[in-house]
Amino acid sequence: MNISLEKNTPATAVITLKMEKADYEADVTKAIKNFCQKAQMPGFRPGKIPFGMAKKIYGAQAKMETINKLLSDKLFSYIREEKLNILGEPLPNEQQQTQDIENQDEFEFTFDVALTPEFKIELTSKDTINYYEIEIGEEQIDQQVKALTQQAGHPEEVEEYKEGDILRGLLAELGEDGQPIEGGVQVEKGSLMPQYMQSDDQKKIFDGAKKNDVLTFNPAEAYGDTELASLLRITKEEAENHKGNFSFQVNEISRYVPAELNQEFFDRMFGKDAVKSEEEFRGKVKEQLAKQFEADSDYKFLLDLRAYAEKKVGEVEFPNEMLKRIMIANNKDKDASFVEENFENSVKELKWHLIKEQLAEANKVKVEDKDIKATALEAVRFQFAQYGMANIPDEYLEQYAQQMLKDQNQVNGLVERAIDSKLTGVLKEVVKLKRTAISQEDFGKFFEEKKD
Repeated sequence: MNISLEKNTPATAVITLKMEKADYEADVTKAIKNFCQKAQMPGFRPGKIPFGMAKKIYGAQAKMETINKLLSDKLFSYIREEKLNILGEPLPNEQQQTQDIENQDEFEFTFDVALTPEFKIELTSKDTINYYEIEIGEEQIDQQVKALTQQAGHPEEVEEYKEGDILRGLLAELGEDGQPIEGGVQVEKGSLMPQYMQSDDQKKIFDGAKKNDVLTFNPAEAYGDTELASLLRITKEEAENHKGNFSFQVNEISRYVPAELNQEFFDRMFGKDAVKSEEEFRGKVKEQLAKQFEADSDYKFLLDLRAYAEKKVGEVEFPNEMLKRIMIANNKDKDASFVEENFENSVKELKWHLIKEQLAEANKVKVEDKDIKATALEAVRFQFAQYGMANIPDEYLEQYAQQMLKDQNQVNGLVERAIDSKLTGVLKEVVKLKRTAISQEDFGKFFEEKKD
């Protein structure tokens, strides 16, 4: 078989494969013989079908399957052996003539390939990148302690309402005479949070409410249409006919009480006797915040490094039309408008991906299975921490991580996160860091501006 490459542009090429009968004939014969041995036909014992009959029945299919497999194997072997850096998969040339597999003996196949642009990116100590170190003050620690105690809190029944409580009881629709309407809307165990009512006048009705009180209010003034329908457990259309007053008999007042800063809470957060005082607890919280803030600083560093590296590389010539064809081939359920809407961003991401590949190779950054698993465990640990659960046994973290690793889409994301993490760690030691202390509030503005 003859295989050749011809560059059309610096970014595109055509691979031509010329196939003769001698390239595939032996494999076709072998495939037909296998058919003879396995096929069952009336009048013939298993494995005794005559070769000539089998060839008539299966010959064309065997030839097509053999040629397609040989074509794929040789094409990708050539790409590997010639060390061609291509983007996406080879695509059949749009001028490719139709091949008559059954009647032809010689074939010529042509494939268009998009070549990876040639550029060089190198970072050294001569390159300076901003690194923002988020300050941790007593205010941040106070906020985090408050959040943790809230998350670890519990509901508790109380006798008198104050803002933030939940009221539960019987809702009954009233007539103009202030009496319940026979056949009107009634909701047992209705739930109210006056704090979120849109009318201040309606909110005030519940100030100081006690268990067994019967209060009169107007739900239609207190809530929007969607909330009103939900409260009355009817449709929005039906709610239009129920805009009058309702009575509410208070049967229960529930208040969410934050956890106390005691030994039981400390043990729950950080393990048995790991923390024995509020001072030690605040110290642990500060450590957690420092780790979290370092991850935030690293994320911002990687964003700034990306912008710096992309500018240093400059313009890169991509085979745009070829890449659009590849996008269409990879998204068969999408139309041309999808490509046009997403193409520019896809090329930007592709450029950064190629830059990352070079930087990772130059700095010997490799991601192994253990790195992916460690990233999964860290992701699970972070999810639990979001709910104030910092002391989760390793066996539970392991179970959740294993579930993530069964999902290929999640694995792909974990691989990228692992690469980013390792590359960030290495490049922080390679480039010169311009360290700047910054408040959490000012740090957050970087991302507000990005959204704008």
